[in-house]
Amino acid sequence: MTKTMKITCNGTEKSIEPDITLTNLVNSLQLNPQTLVAEVNGQIIEHTDFNDKKLQDGDGVELIRFVGGG
Repeated sequence: MTKTMKITCNGTEKSIEPDITLTNLVNSLQLNPQTLVAEVNGQIIEHTDFNDKKLQDGDGVELIRFVGGG
């Protein structure tokens, strides 16, 4: 049996694989990392750090997307 971790992403609990990075999460949600701001446990993560930021069991992730319009 594969062990999973639980995180809360934008208020919804999700089960994810261990050692997943923020980049992997964003890609799995089919989001463009260049159009969002990511916050993990209250700390904003720079785009350049998405690949290095490994998520941990119990983390709280907020992904805020920018939407253009007019």
